[in-house]
Amino acid sequence: MSKTILITGVSSGLGRAFAEEALAVGHRVAGTVRDQDRIADFEALAPGRATGLLLEVTDDAAVSRAVEYVEESIGPVDVLISNAGYGVEGTVEESSMDDLRHQFDVNVYGTVAAIKAVLPSMRRRRTGHIVTVSSMAGLTALPGVAFYGASKFAVEGITASLAQEVAHLGIHVTALALGAFRTDWAGRSMTRVPRTIPDHDTVFDPIRAARRPRTATRRASPPAPPRPCSPCSTRTSPRSTWSLEPTP
Repeated sequence: MSKTILITGVSSGLGRAFAEEALAVGHRVAGTVRDQDRIADFEALAPGRATGLLLEVTDDAAVSRAVEYVEESIGPVDVLISNAGYGVEGTVEESSMDDLRHQFDVNVYGTVAAIKAVLPSMRRRRTGHIVTVSSMAGLTALPGVAFYGASKFAVEGITASLAQEVAHLGIHVTALALGAFRTDWAGRSMTRVPRTIPDHDTVFDPIRAARRPRTATRRASPPAPPRPCSPCSTRTSPRSTWSLEPTP
């Protein structure tokens, strides 16, 4: 059965790969982008079934309006994939408070805004699937990406709590704790904090040097989750996180 899937951040990377795979099997996909010029490109993937939406996920009211538009013009959202996000790379001491605030604005508050926007309809219909794109950095602390990791730890915690709150309502909740994939996360989707403190060179310089070449060299492939794809399919045990290894 064809479903209506809302995916944030479909311009490139995993969001684009998720959208392409969903469209390939006949689903309707509403995908958000930040650049008006990307809309036509996205909709050309499947005219009539791919709908591009201009959205900044840090604008709570705009997120609500986007979901309302999808529900009115396409249909109730069956699946939300909250994928939009980016990474801040830098030591805690060298990174600014503004770096931290904006990291949470996008990765955490943007995710929660999308979740809250789709929940009322899912709750009324007693069905739906919410997927948050987390990270292995949300399960284990890594040097040099403390702010990014903190945002993903927050997403993990919110997702785990939400799974328990809505399991009895027929709403499935999944967090994808991903490893490394061939996307531009380490390129266009990463903010690199300028180095200013030599005392951190020993630990951080090798990390930055190793990560720089890891930008995408080919299109990302979406991860293949375990079966069943929803960890909340058995409501008595609403496990909310799948830890996935990279594809070859």
